[in-house]
Amino acid sequence: MHEIITLQLGQQANYLGTHFWNTQESYFTYSPEQPESPIDHDIHFRPGLAPDGTETFMPRTVIYDLKGAFGTLRKINALYDVNDEATPPHALWQGPQAPATTTLTTANVPIPLSPYLAALNAGQPTTRPTPSQVRFFSDYARVFYHPRSIVQLHEHSHTQQQQAASPSSGTIGSFDHHAAGESLFRDLDREHDLLDRDLRLFAEEADCMQGVQVFAGWEDGWGGFAARYVERLRDEYGKVGIWVWGLEEGAVAGVRREKRLLKLTNKARALTELYKQASIVIPLAVPTCLRHNVRLDLSMPWHTSALLAAAMESATLPSRLKDPLKRESLGGMADVLNVMGKQSVAGLQMSFGKPNDGDNNGGQGKGSRKLSEEDLAEGVQLDMRFTPSDRLDPYARSMNGFSGPRVFSQLVMSRGYDENDEEDKEGVERDAAGRRIRRSAYEPVTKSYTSSLRFPILDSFPLIFQDTTTTTTSDDEPNPLTDPINITTALSTDSSVSGKLKQLRATVIRSIGLEDRETLGNDLLEMADEYHEGWSSGSDEGEDD
Repeated sequence: MHEIITLQLGQQANYLGTHFWNTQESYFTYSPEQPESPIDHDIHFRPGLAPDGTETFMPRTVIYDLKGAFGTLRKINALYDVNDEATPPHALWQGPQAPATTTLTTANVPIPLSPYLAALNAGQPTTRPTPSQVRFFSDYARVFYHPRSIVQLHEHSHTQQQQAASPSSGTIGSFDHHAAGESLFRDLDREHDLLDRDLRLFAEEADCMQGVQVFAGWEDGWGGFAARYVERLRDEYGKVGIWVWGLEEGAVAGVRREKRLLKLTNKARALTELYKQASIVIPLAVPTCLRHNVRLDLSMPWHTSALLAAAMESATLPSRLKDPLKRESLGGMADVLNVMGKQSVAGLQMSFGKPNDGDNNGGQGKGSRKLSEEDLAEGVQLDMRFTPSDRLDPYARSMNGFSGPRVFSQLVMSRGYDENDEEDKEGVERDAAGRRIRRSAYEPVTKSYTSSLRFPILDSFPLIFQDTTTTTTSDDEPNPLTDPINITTALSTDSSVSGKLKQLRATVIRSIGLEDRETLGNDLLEMADEYHEGWSSGSDEGEDD
């Protein structure tokens, strides 16, 4: 069935993952009157039986986070909680009772459900959460998870991590360091064999696992945890495609220079290690400059992760399509992107728009029209580019990171369009693998996909996308888009990666200890050199962007 297992490592990953799973859940159809879903649900969901015999269908995912980070998410949920009286939902201790002479002086106060979850659990109509109502990623989760999917790491506290991560905080917590994550993984793996305990259940029940997608923050200890986890994955499943989405906070006002440097150093370590093991690595951060049709509260992970999830979910849509003629495996997508064998760091771009806007898009962006043959031939440049800044000052860069890089390869996904539109196929020659045949060696290797399935704006999703086509004056506020939208994404490898890697090296190299400085510096330079191979010296342009 070409199953994909998802690993979610840390708070940023779990905010993103919650939006991802809510979107997958929305593709289910529940009555014969509804049109058949184009999504093969078996790829990301697993069938099962609850203890009372009830059939279940839950995500193939393992969710890791620190103590105190899960909010109201319970390991035993409504589908598995068959004896509530014996196991109360907020029980603090399930072991032997304390002696009668022992006096308990403190108790944890149960976290109340968010209004959104309370309505959902009661079977009542739900209303979109407000930012103040989203305290944890679980506050807007629409799906139940298998009990084996929830893994809480008690060695570190989420509360302490939040305090250390605060821009005004003068401290740096223990889990802010790459080495802390490496150490935690090794200790847990030595004691439990994490893959055997947490992942093997999902891997062994898969008929034909096509890959593992990893969501991970890598600016703190989660980067070290992810690096060691992916290393073990590669040892255990040598031929499986592994896609890593490396999440960064992006531009946050008030972050001290010391913390910014630490984040970049952690990223450099994680990136060089993941590069050696993963099939594809995609760094992700909210652009420093957004178009006027995107309204984000940058201090809200619910908001920022929603934008990233819309792009990431759309870019990987071909991997879960039901039609075998239109579906593409993670391995096949990686082969297109990594055209020269060692170009496994890719960038993600996105545009969006209202359906049926045509070319008269009123500033909505390229997501509201189909890309032309010339767009594909020159290398797609969309409205938002999620490439993180590798400078200590994240604002010292050109808008959205564009500087005209030479594109080596690209995967273009256009959703919301007629898949059988003959006009789209005119003049485009393709090889046996479905890739666009290049007219010269300097054009990018391209494979494009089209789906009529639009991206849904669920009531768990913040209203971040705006309709700028209905305003009449410059003072008018745009209306939020609430209906499904068209999205175009491009995953690509290009020459700008070289300059960014060299910039990252120049930024962090002096903060690395002498014993690691040469190794890390050489690894970054070797990676950078892969993005010049086969191209003229003109590909150096934009190296300092």
